[in-house]
Amino acid sequence: MEILFVSHKFPPSTGGMEKHCYELVTGMERKCKTHRLIYDSKRSRLSFFLSLRRKIGQICRTHPQIDIIYFNDALIAAFCSFTKLYGHISYVVTLHGLDVVFPSRIYHKYIFRRLNFYNQMIAVSSATARKAIALGIDSRKLVVIPNGIDVSPLRDTPESVFRDWLSAKRIDASGRQILMMTGRPVKRKGFSWFAEHVFPQLQEQFYLIVTGPFHHKPALLERMVFLLPEKPREKVMLFFGYFSDERRLRKIISQTPCISHLGCLPYSEVEMLYNKADAFVMPNIAVEGDMEGFGLVCLEASAHGAPVFASDIDGIPGAIINGRNGFLLPPGNAGVWVETLNDFAHNTGFYKSCKDRFSRFTGANYSREQMVEAYYGVFKSLGINRT
Repeated sequence: MEILFVSHKFPPSTGGMEKHCYELVTGMERKCKTHRLIYDSKRSRLSFFLSLRRKIGQICRTHPQIDIIYFNDALIAAFCSFTKLYGHISYVVTLHGLDVVFPSRIYHKYIFRRLNFYNQMIAVSSATARKAIALGIDSRKLVVIPNGIDVSPLRDTPESVFRDWLSAKRIDASGRQILMMTGRPVKRKGFSWFAEHVFPQLQEQFYLIVTGPFHHKPALLERMVFLLPEKPREKVMLFFGYFSDERRLRKIISQTPCISHLGCLPYSEVEMLYNKADAFVMPNIAVEGDMEGFGLVCLEASAHGAPVFASDIDGIPGAIINGRNGFLLPPGNAGVWVETLNDFAHNTGFYKSCKDRFSRFTGANYSREQMVEAYYGVFKSLGINRT
């Protein structure tokens, strides 16, 4: 079997889709012959998209044994559906979340449904699959394969090393438990909602550390985006993955003690935080035209031993099973979040007793090897069906 992977989401860019693509491609390289057509940030994304037809054709002519062309999200797959499709090749697409629900009637009516021309679609969660089917995707061509993570044995960081690291970051969490959030500051993540409506009511028990892309001062692009009227601005932000929650979050952090945003960190430091933070929170809220397709960072935090508190919304329940590898809370209900986290602060024994059990459950059910094997099974079945 020979596969061409086509993606505009790949490291060093950060995010769940980038991690998913990296784990899938590198995992599949150990099982069969693969080729990459991946955006590398050395030129504009527009030029990458405009050259796709030519480059896919070149690769297929150079490697006529290619059986499958795989697209890592619906956007790039829909774009390529307007180009020549090769009858002897099977086409596979992964659906994540925003690439399904993007708020545009034109997209849903004339572009998104073109994915039905392809042989197979893979949703990262049941929630994503339900949204796709409701928007016209053929359910017979759709399967659900959850994302997977690296669950190899972890090295524990000595407490003294962690405290020195906090000191170097100018964080004084003495007498407080540490909560952690990570990700891009987009509205659906609920970062500013949590910082404004939940964190101030936590009885001074906690210090909140946030990591991920962040501008501590307004950038020129931010000023330009906010010159647009509200509705076009929101669509532009969604389409380009702009940090729609950054302005609000920046203001709240400046006015709220015991919150630090550390920006992008080396993954080794993120892993240390997962391991040493007292709890990980993912307080997503409902945002029209957007959704969390899965919840990969929840799995990473759980695998590293952090108790996870996450919103019961969108695809997050596909990653966190309540009481098995974390706790699901109602999205946007500040009262329940405050009550639960205050209970966590006062009953640490119970929650600490869950850590190892939760981590083992995550490792046993969400490894990247399981994800790669499931994709490999889909790819093989397509090859068998075409012979």
